Amino acid sequence: MSGTQKTSRQKTSRQETSRQETSRLSRFLDSDFFFDYRRAPVTIIASVVVALLIFVAVMAPFVAPSNPFDPTSINLMNGFTPPMDPNAFTGEVFLLGTDDQGRDLLSAIIYGLRISLFVGLMSVLLAMGIGVSLGLLAGYVGGWIDNVIMRCADIQMTFPSILIAMLIFGVMRGVIPPDLRDEMAVIVLILAIGLSEWVPFARTVRATTLVEKEKEYVQAARIIGLNRIQIMWRHILPNVLGPVFVISTITLALAIIAEATLSFLGVGAPPTEPSLGTLIRIGQDFLFSGEWWILLFPAATLLALALSVNLLGDWLKDTLNPRLK
Repeated sequence: MSGTQKTSRQKTSRQETSRQETSRLSRFLDSDFFFDYRRAPVTIIASVVVALLIFVAVMAPFVAPSNPFDPTSINLMNGFTPPMDPNAFTGEVFLLGTDDQGRDLLSAIIYGLRISLFVGLMSVLLAMGIGVSLGLLAGYVGGWIDNVIMRCADIQMTFPSILIAMLIFGVMRGVIPPDLRDEMAVIVLILAIGLSEWVPFARTVRATTLVEKEKEYVQAARIIGLNRIQIMWRHILPNVLGPVFVISTITLALAIIAEATLSFLGVGAPPTEPSLGTLIRIGQDFLFSGEWWILLFPAATLLALALSVNLLGDWLKDTLNPRLK
């Protein structure tokens, strides 16, 4: 009898969970957010492009025709093969052609996209963590702490973020031993871009915190004896994350472009693990000799990714802005 009751309770629990999930899905499908999304065809196309590129990057080992970083899979005789044109020596056909080393360009783009997205996402997470923490601290505590943080932000905003990233990258590369520079290049790149993009997060969170800390729920939290850290992280932080998500989407596009710029200048990802920026730099060397595809396809991929993420960020900014409702 007890076993039957236990089974019945489990079935009831599963049914309630299923009903809750269905209810959440139905509420989302009936929400204004999804209604605005359905009425924005450009945003739908942009989201499909971003989702497709992320899927291809994550599934690179299974989607790419070959591993362009594996020396055993590279044949130098396949170098400079045009797209969809059989190689004169081996007879192999490549969808997007090959580069100067005989690497399949489609595979190189897929793996390079993986590195660009990884660097961009990690940089945004780092910038978000620094910016949100400093913004909460400046907005809630105020005083000289607020002045110091905001003056540092003002000073950093006077310089282009790419120059700050190059400065940080150069300093870190000088500290790292020469034999570890290629291994640490991606980590240094993430730190350089992340430390150069925290200011928008800090300024936005500070402004929102100044409004939130005067509301009743914060005053109630003070009355019951919660300390500053508990109030900031448990109560104020959840109410300031809306603008942060919008900024993070826009910053992701900037971080991807910054990574491509640094790699294009030769101070980013190592040649052994090229990103999209590195592939574009390699392709530029052969543009005027007639091998146009080595530059065109990586540049088109970077353009599609950055443009799609920017369009998504702009749509989120307009949709989540209550003043435009």
